[in-house]
Amino acid sequence: MMNMDLGLYQQQTMKLVMTNELRQAITILQYSVLDLNHYLHEQQLENPLIELKENRAQEELVRDNMNLQTPYYDSRNRQDHDDDYSVIDNVSEQEEGLQDFLLAQIRFLEISDQLRRSVVYLALSIDKNGYLPFSLDKLAEELQEPIEEAAKALNVLQSLEPAGIGATSIKECLLLQLRQLENRDLLAERVVENNLDLIAKKQYQKIAKLEQVDVFDIQSVSDLIQTLNPRPGAVFHDEPAEYVTPDVTVKEIDGEYKVMLNEQHLPKVSLNRGYERMLQEKNDEVDEYLKQKYEQLQWIIKSIVQRQETLKKVTEAIVEHQEAFFEHGPGYLQPLTLKQIAESVDVHESTVSRATTKKYVQTSRGVFELKYFFTSMVGGNSNGGDGASSEKVKIYMKRLVDQESKRKPLSDQKLADLLKAEYDLHVSRRTVAKYRDEMHIPSSSQRKRFT
Repeated sequence: MMNMDLGLYQQQTMKLVMTNELRQAITILQYSVLDLNHYLHEQQLENPLIELKENRAQEELVRDNMNLQTPYYDSRNRQDHDDDYSVIDNVSEQEEGLQDFLLAQIRFLEISDQLRRSVVYLALSIDKNGYLPFSLDKLAEELQEPIEEAAKALNVLQSLEPAGIGATSIKECLLLQLRQLENRDLLAERVVENNLDLIAKKQYQKIAKLEQVDVFDIQSVSDLIQTLNPRPGAVFHDEPAEYVTPDVTVKEIDGEYKVMLNEQHLPKVSLNRGYERMLQEKNDEVDEYLKQKYEQLQWIIKSIVQRQETLKKVTEAIVEHQEAFFEHGPGYLQPLTLKQIAESVDVHESTVSRATTKKYVQTSRGVFELKYFFTSMVGGNSNGGDGASSEKVKIYMKRLVDQESKRKPLSDQKLADLLKAEYDLHVSRRTVAKYRDEMHIPSSSQRKRFT
């Protein structure tokens, strides 16, 4: 019989509590070098006990991301030797934007003031790819002008550089570029005007029949169209360049690969000496506040140390598993999972994921994100091996496609057969098609050439 009496009982249980300190440690682990720099400077503004000692490499990193182009030097020393020194001299010249480039051309056109105002309005309405987001009717409504006047303004805009600017569709963009060629190709203009969808699918024989020309002529038209720019405004960059800063470096020393943390890119976090004496004194008004801020400082320091230790251990485990890559290159990349590294380092998979996200390693073969070294296993070999990494399969696939006959390109099934015959890699046709799409390689029918 069940006992339904009420009572008080003691019971021990264990559960994980996500404290603020633990959440902070997790956040710091997944920060990149640049993000961690920003975070520490934000914390310094909130916590007067935090003192950041910038080092030379870290100042250069901050300078680079502020879009400064001159080498690092002490401005005070520069002033001692050059009376004409100005901080403005350190700032790089801003890249000219698309709209600025268009307005500079419009300024020198010999047109009426009214037409100039309309052309300027259209130039300021262009998107980052160089397109106008309105139809001609909408443009006339926006300009509050007859459609004939709006068409004049549009024609002036479309006559400017870069060629294709001011189009309202990709077809119009390509036609504008074709019509501005010194030697116009009327067949290419007709194909773009009437059969742009077929040329995109590379159905050359069908187009040749419609245009009543030889298929080789359509092949030449396709080659010409591929030299055009479908986004003429994209060559202008308004955003500053972003810099990748390696968190770790792998070097070969005495035949062994060593992992070294690039700590020179991080400021040194320490206690502000001005508050050290106040912490030792008894003052009821500020004691609780300083104690809280001091504990926060200690947690930040501890979290950074833990981040660096975890990052080094994870990278060392990756190097151990992928030693063939460091010796011979990407073709020797082995299948690797987060679980394997987690077991090697004795941490959770989520910790490995956070430690490798947005973290970069400098190697003799270039700079790679740590996530790059995690690849899935594909197929197997005839000797009962463990199979190859997806990256290795892609490398061999690309090699086969580069060597194929362009008049008779390899189908997905043929690629799968050759991978098995030449490289002992058992890969299905569906997997080949998947990797081909990921590498942006067209299908065999679209790769076919008639010349």
